[in-house]
Amino acid sequence: MHSSLSICVAQLNPVVGDVQGNLAMALQAAEQAQRQGADLLVFPELFLCGYAAEDLFYRPAFLQACEQALQQLREASARWPALCIVMGHPEPVDASHPWPQDSDFLAPAWNAVSVVQAGQVRARYRKQALPNYGVFDEKRYFASSAVIGHGLPDAQVQQQLSTVVEVRGVRIGLLVCEDAWIAEPAARAREAGAQALVVVNASPFALGKPQRRLAVLQARCREVALPMVYAHMVGGQDELVFDGHSFAVDADGRLAAQAPGFQSCLWPLKLVNDAGGALRWQAVKQTCAAPPQADDAMAQIWPALVLATRDYVRKNGFSHVLLGLSGGLDSALVLAIAVDALGADKVRAVMMPSPYTASISVEDAREMVRRLQVRYDEIGIRDTFEAFQRSLASQFAGTQPDTTEENLQARIRGVMLMALSNKFGALLLTTSNKSEAAMGYATLYGDMCGGFAPLKDVYKSDAFELARWRNAHAFEGGIANPIPQRIISRPPSAELRENQTDQDSLPPYDMLDAILRLRMEQDLAAEDIMAQGYPPERVAQVLRLLRINEYKRRQSAPGPKISPRAFGKDWRYPITNRFAG
Repeated sequence: MHSSLSICVAQLNPVVGDVQGNLAMALQAAEQAQRQGADLLVFPELFLCGYAAEDLFYRPAFLQACEQALQQLREASARWPALCIVMGHPEPVDASHPWPQDSDFLAPAWNAVSVVQAGQVRARYRKQALPNYGVFDEKRYFASSAVIGHGLPDAQVQQQLSTVVEVRGVRIGLLVCEDAWIAEPAARAREAGAQALVVVNASPFALGKPQRRLAVLQARCREVALPMVYAHMVGGQDELVFDGHSFAVDADGRLAAQAPGFQSCLWPLKLVNDAGGALRWQAVKQTCAAPPQADDAMAQIWPALVLATRDYVRKNGFSHVLLGLSGGLDSALVLAIAVDALGADKVRAVMMPSPYTASISVEDAREMVRRLQVRYDEIGIRDTFEAFQRSLASQFAGTQPDTTEENLQARIRGVMLMALSNKFGALLLTTSNKSEAAMGYATLYGDMCGGFAPLKDVYKSDAFELARWRNAHAFEGGIANPIPQRIISRPPSAELRENQTDQDSLPPYDMLDAILRLRMEQDLAAEDIMAQGYPPERVAQVLRLLRINEYKRRQSAPGPKISPRAFGKDWRYPITNRFAG
């Protein structure tokens, strides 16, 4: 090879379905990479169409649009003949191929990577290992290249299963995401002559995932004794958030360099010969970040929530948001997230006191908006609540007040917030957390109203820690200490009746969240949870409420996945369900 191979990782933020917009982003990146003297420009998995495009892959017109964009990239690449571009995209399955009669082979596309240079497609690689667990449904959409050899000679099969392309004298082996998590594809690439590996990825974030993926890929590099660059996507897409943190690992498994997390960048690095003639990575130091620390959970969660909220709002065509501010912890957190994501001028908070709203709740809400400088309005609901009660008095005659009257207050607030959303075109952010969603401790068509739920995957016990973390950090230059301490220290309450607290009807949040984690993330049975020392009556209560409130969660707003298992795509329980084990 020449003195070094200059590589640029396009850790960028595509939009699902905006094929021409993603192409324009790619062309701009190519221009910049060429000016910086890059030899190789690497884009993430399925960059041209965005990840995850889901059932769009069944639309022939969608796949045709992706094919057209790839051809446009090929033609444009003639402008930079020295630059080799690795682009992730879907490739329509050739229906004329003699596929086995098996449903796994009826997918509409391959998850492909094309190597484009000087007006030509030099090579193509198709993903072999298709994840089909958690949030992944890749066998629904893609054929595996591990079966494309049906009816072909063995030599051609091997050629199809490994793609190695030479760039400035270095033989580069290509892999797509899950291919690098198993042994065979990397081993095949080495057998085909690869001297270094390029892995393109769209790996959704969850707490601890950056550290886990790094450890897996370090082990893979040691196993095949090849250096590897991991090119990762960044950005929010519905329930998923991609954290970036692209990295380069040497053949001995040493982390050589890491790109920043939760931000777009063109990340340059070099592959050089060391004194012994072995290939190793050389960082361009000013662009490299320290790897995320596993013990600093909130420092990962906060930017994930901010990025997910910003992208959901902007990618869906909204410019500003509003939310109901109660003076409690959850709405305070959502307000702080929204300001960090969009800026104070794009956020509106509405306080809607009822007869049961404590004066300190109003005071704390006012203090928080004073700190954050957002638009703030107060709309009392006492008169509306009393009007509803009068209208229903004859129907409710002979009954005692109960949660019906409590829910009326939440639903009045929901109607008002949705009216403001409709009138002014602001996306309504809902403020429920994961613990409340699990227990059904939220009012359908009331405080569950909204288009996006930033805290949907945040346990209540973590919400307290998250608030303390944000108060201690001026996130990306934002306001430090935005949340009044009294909001964090007060006992949580829905304030829908006199002297109400959450713990009147729920276990302490530390206990509740521990039980939920054991059930949701480890699938433990009731008796196994009790065996860990939790009271049987509390375990039974939590698991019952988790089961019977599935119907509410199906009607809730989407929110970003940050835990190993989140409500939404990652949680698929039947609504009608009598299994209580």
